[in-house]
Amino acid sequence: MTDMSAKDGSRSRPGSVLLLGIGLVLLLILLALGTWQVQRLHWKEGLLQTIDQRTHSPPLPLAEVEKQFASTGDVDYTPVTVTGTFLHAGERHFYATWEGEAGFNVYTPLALDDGRFVLINRGFVPYDLKDAAKRAKGQVAGKVTVTGLARNPLPVKPSMMLPDNDVAKNIFYWKDRDVMAASAGLPASAKLVPIFIDADKTPNPGGLPIGGVTIIDLPNSHLQYAVTWYGLAAALAAVLILRLRRPAKEE
Repeated sequence: MTDMSAKDGSRSRPGSVLLLGIGLVLLLILLALGTWQVQRLHWKEGLLQTIDQRTHSPPLPLAEVEKQFASTGDVDYTPVTVTGTFLHAGERHFYATWEGEAGFNVYTPLALDDGRFVLINRGFVPYDLKDAAKRAKGQVAGKVTVTGLARNPLPVKPSMMLPDNDVAKNIFYWKDRDVMAASAGLPASAKLVPIFIDADKTPNPGGLPIGGVTIIDLPNSHLQYAVTWYGLAAALAAVLILRLRRPAKEE
């Protein structure tokens, strides 16, 4: 009887050690995920604070914003004022929704006095009003001054889930600044300001496009995720402790 018990105990120890080893690996993974979410939480809080500070600051001249972009590569949500003439024939259409309605954000080249161009997101138009002829009152002529938020350009398509831009139909699913400008009929030698500008809520004649469509409300769920991962880690740690404290006979 004693020999049989010893054999059973010897057979159970390798299995117990293996289970404990796997448990420790899982525990380390859960702790790492929780710590990563805490780091993301601090990053997101800093980003939201920066955005809040920028959006509540007075508008800067375009030259100042360009200088900041050249220095840091980041001017997102910085208020800016720019003066020029819209080239409405070159407006580009970015697929978007606004207050539950499908349509497009209208990006129109603005010709500056120094000969350069900047793409202005003038705002949203419903899907069936994509054709500018149906909203002729909003095609403002002559020199205008636009105040809005500077936006960083996107170096690449942000997600493989997005469709490719349909340049032939003038429908863009991601803001490829260079292609938008190249397809807008600008001169071959045209120089482009390296940022976008989202126009503010100042009404356009006829009510379209609807300005002020910049989405600033960024989700911040990292604290909940961190609590979840750390909670799972704590539960697993409790199981491992109970396993280690279990009497040899129970094993």
